[in-house]
Amino acid sequence: MERLKIQNLGPIGCADIEFGDLTFFVGPQASGKSIALEAMKLIEDRDSIIETLDRYNYILGHNAKKILNVYFGEGMDGIWRNNTYLELDGMELTLTKLSKNSSGKESSVFYVPAQRIVCMGDGFPKFFSDFSFTTPYVLREFTETLRTFFQFGLAGKDKLFPIRERLKGSQKKSFDKNIFHQGEVVMAEVSGQKKMLLSVDGMRVPFMAWSAGQKEFMPLLLAFYCLSGPPSKVVKRDRYKTVIIEEPEMGLHPQAIVSVLLQICELVEDGYRVVVSTHSSLLLEYAWAFNTLQNNSKRFHKALCTMFKVKEDSPVGKMLEKIRNKSVKTYFFSRQNDGKGVKTIDISSLDVASDEPSLAEWGGIAEFSARVNNVVSEYLD
Repeated sequence: MERLKIQNLGPIGCADIEFGDLTFFVGPQASGKSIALEAMKLIEDRDSIIETLDRYNYILGHNAKKILNVYFGEGMDGIWRNNTYLELDGMELTLTKLSKNSSGKESSVFYVPAQRIVCMGDGFPKFFSDFSFTTPYVLREFTETLRTFFQFGLAGKDKLFPIRERLKGSQKKSFDKNIFHQGEVVMAEVSGQKKMLLSVDGMRVPFMAWSAGQKEFMPLLLAFYCLSGPPSKVVKRDRYKTVIIEEPEMGLHPQAIVSVLLQICELVEDGYRVVVSTHSSLLLEYAWAFNTLQNNSKRFHKALCTMFKVKEDSPVGKMLEKIRNKSVKTYFFSRQNDGKGVKTIDISSLDVASDEPSLAEWGGIAEFSARVNNVVSEYLD
């Protein structure tokens, strides 16, 4: 994926996005970030999506309206208007193309949705067919991927965290320290079914009794397992070219977010093109530091290792050395006052000294922090 163009889709009036190796989307709620991400996948994976829906007995009848409702969620066909335009890398998607027969192409976009906690049920991933028509396709596909990986890719494993071969040492230690607190995630029989339990402090805690952050993190961790570590015959990660992650920071302590960020860097180093939607200033701080150091420092590698508190010759340190030539971009989904809907603005420089508010305030994410600093400076006796 190189360039996405969207006009008049849902709240989006105009989006023109040139992707980096790692691209961040920022903007307020309901500004179209998820719709843009789902549209990307729809253009790229249309054939796989149609084939999957046919396999699960969805009656589409080559009807574009039905496809939009099943894909985006029931009642969402209205986001497509008479003047809607979608193009990815010069390939336009029209309603006619959307409704044609599928050719059986495999999915190439691995999508981790924001509502991922919903897919876990009470300790085991749900089935694709467990969800109603109101549920977006990307969530149903994600839960089916995790369920398949659970049943067959991790078959015979009674411990889901930590798994040594799927996490580098520093990430494992950070996840342990900031999320699981010397606990282990295990699979055990509960009322005749295999379910996840957190074994910690002499207890075996059921999934629904975990903290909100632990529950939010577990499906994200399983997604990383699918994409990293030893290859799996179940989830054929070589077919994936792009990874989309919505709000990876949800429910997490800042130190845990740093470890998640390192996992994202590893995906970039592995050759995936990664797109992340976020409300976290921490992720944008990384984007700002990366671009600033990449362009202005001969000690880029040492600087990144110092920033993440890892040794230069460690596995994570070596991974950071390999991403020097990667590109990081940031786009702000800005609501306009001209009645023309949301417009995307390239704010990749994240220049806090800029006269342009969207740049200086990092798409609104840093606005409050800047105001607090100014207030304290002005009113401190």
